[in-house]
Amino acid sequence: MRAVVLAAHGGPEVLAVREVPAPTPGPDEIRVAVRATAINRADVLQRMGLYPDPFPGPHEIPGLEFAGTVESCGDRVRAWRPGDEVMGIVSGGAYAEMLCVHERQAVRVPRGIALGDAGAIPEVFVTAWDALVVQGGLASGRWALVHAGGSGVGTAAIQICRAVGARVIVTCSADKRAACTALGAHAAVDHRAEDFVEVVRRETGGAGADVVLDVVGGDYAARNVACLAPRGTIVQVGVMRGPDASVPLGALMRARGRIVGTVLRPRPLEEKIAISRRFEAEVVPLLESGALRPVIDRRYRLDEMADAHRRMEANANVGKIVIDVR
Repeated sequence: MRAVVLAAHGGPEVLAVREVPAPTPGPDEIRVAVRATAINRADVLQRMGLYPDPFPGPHEIPGLEFAGTVESCGDRVRAWRPGDEVMGIVSGGAYAEMLCVHERQAVRVPRGIALGDAGAIPEVFVTAWDALVVQGGLASGRWALVHAGGSGVGTAAIQICRAVGARVIVTCSADKRAACTALGAHAAVDHRAEDFVEVVRRETGGAGADVVLDVVGGDYAARNVACLAPRGTIVQVGVMRGPDASVPLGALMRARGRIVGTVLRPRPLEEKIAISRRFEAEVVPLLESGALRPVIDRRYRLDEMADAHRRMEANANVGKIVIDVR
């Protein structure tokens, strides 16, 4: 099979398309013929040597999400049959024509969503829903603050807030404000020209945000605390500005707030299965109804992976950068 492998660690030029052996499914696994995958920040970090390969071996193949068709099944598989259309998250290996995944980690592709577009769904919608709703407790009538509103996670988060009846304020660059408000953001803050703390206080009438979804970290940490509503939650899912931060504990205590750190990739298989099953039950119906939809910025072929990485590193995308594997 064809796959994008890391010939070394470094810039986008280290991404190389090679012929490698196809994986063999275990007894509880399905082998998927991948139709599409998408780029994520963790892929960029892995390419740079800043994220360890979860599957050390002769070929390092990045890629955290997929959509495709079941090609074959392990002996104990009961949930799927060859020909079924599935999508899901994996710890790596999705930049390839074939991958194997535990049968219960795979999620059915929503009716009405093209298989090639479904590759833009799993990582960002699972991340945003898990952070906002499952861990943050976001519900109808509440306020959310979402950073990087034009990113893949951001565009998914805006829609999820709208779908549950919450209002959302986002930060983004000036050229992405219109796209964020079109998706349903109550307000879009130009992070270079405006103070998002002031905007949150003004728009919420001083109440603050019940949930903050942050992919930035660094100096945003203290300002996030200043935005919190009483008993609010900050969910940290990324650290684009660095992993170290100073947090005003007194302010956090007065708000009776909490900070939750979360990632998907290192979770044990049992947790990934649990979140996948709940995602299929609670979020896939929203995708089928049209309440949620994947936002696709641009599509590339497998042999254009370096250009796709360059676009992400330039922060030029609104929504997902999709790779058409087949």
